Amino acid sequence: MSQTEELAAGQGDYEGLQEDVRSMELPGIEVFTNQYSDRAYEITMETLEFSCICPKTGQPDFATFRIVYTPGELCVELKSLKLYLGAFRNIGIFHEHAVNRILDDFSGAVKPARALVTGSFNARGGIQTTVEASYEGGAS
Repeated sequence: MSQTEELAAGQGDYEGLQEDVRSMELPGIEVFTNQYSDRAYEITMETLEFSCICPKTGQPDFATFRIVYTPGELCVELKSLKLYLGAFRNIGIFHEHAVNRILDDFSGAVKPARALVTGSFNARGGIQTTVEASYEGGAS
């Protein structure tokens, strides 16, 4: 059976990869009190330096990450966010999982009214990938 046939049948090299994405340990994201929580406003943060490892090939993946959020009672502390994102540098993770894990951790720490995380990954094999995940919550 060819590798393409194995993957199509669910028996390929992806089997068993990414089973611990939701439970892997990463640095915490710190927050501070939003003194303007009575006002709806938007914060946009972007990094051009995100990197992780392809779990299939072991090769580095590079991306631009953008986080847009409407804060509630809390705002993200940027140095902790930088350290958090930098921790992905040596982690084998699929693009889709990286974006969703970042959204989960960000929304869990910051508890924004809403958030959108976008990862625009550099082309690999001629395919450029952009993944977006959103959160709708409420101020806590």
